[in-house]
Amino acid sequence: MMLTDYSRIVVAYDHSDLSKKALKMAMNLAKQDKLIQLNVVTVMQPVRPLPYSSYGYALALNRESQEKEFQAIRDEITEELKTLPNKSKLLLLEGLPGQMIVEFVKEYDADLVVMGSRGLSGLKELFLGSVSHYVVQKAPCPVFIVK
Repeated sequence: MMLTDYSRIVVAYDHSDLSKKALKMAMNLAKQDKLIQLNVVTVMQPVRPLPYSSYGYALALNRESQEKEFQAIRDEITEELKTLPNKSKLLLLEGLPGQMIVEFVKEYDADLVVMGSRGLSGLKELFLGSVSHYVVQKAPCPVFIVK
């Protein structure tokens, strides 16, 4: 299929297998036309202090582990995007993942969002099934869900 209508693609990325699949898919779409721009978005959730940590120690630890995680993501994506002739970049946003992705998509005037149907689970949760649901509902452009 030809994708001439899509010149700005946004990929929501959280290091999960489905988001890796989404990135591959988006890169393959972008390869069809050098003019397509690809933005990879990772959302770091604000770290809330735990009710029993009066010294913000848990807060700092959590923040540090998120930043380490983002470093790993950045290295991984940078390598990956080197193979693409298209204009591309990785952005780190901070906030609630669904809202931040939708906000970015609107601001950037994206034509297409590519994301996994669900993301990581457990402590490292950055994206949930509810995030893809939220983005599908609120994004002003088509959303391509990878399963």
